[in-house]
Amino acid sequence: MIAVATPADMHALGVRIGQSLRAGDLILINGPLGAGKTVLTQGIGQALGHSDITSPTFVISRVHKGALSLIHVDAYRLVDSENPNLYLDDLDLDSQRESAVIVIEWGGQESARLDDERLEIFIDRSEEIRKVSATGIGPRWQGFTL
Repeated sequence: MIAVATPADMHALGVRIGQSLRAGDLILINGPLGAGKTVLTQGIGQALGHSDITSPTFVISRVHKGALSLIHVDAYRLVDSENPNLYLDDLDLDSQRESAVIVIEWGGQESARLDDERLEIFIDRSEEIRKVSATGIGPRWQGFTL
């Protein structure tokens, strides 16, 4: 777990994470509203060569095409739906995975089932300075640290 004091620090953390990503990676980011999930994703996007990352809350998913594409999903509105698994399946993320990194904000159990190998990030904002922790699931993420 690391302390992240400012939005600029959260963005810089995203850049550091993004520099280690490759096609097929799945990143789940969780934390309360306003925790910095999108700012972290903007840093990840910058590391992958994307500068236009905005929250996909209302469109649910945005694809940023490039040498290494970024699929940015906000599952907030899906989580409370009757069948979040069905709606997540409708995004057809598997068809684009081999050439992209997928980042899912509010990525809970329904998102975790997409891959046995994933990086799960949690942002705690219960205090003034946020605390960010990461759990690597599967061999791909063995030894990963923030």
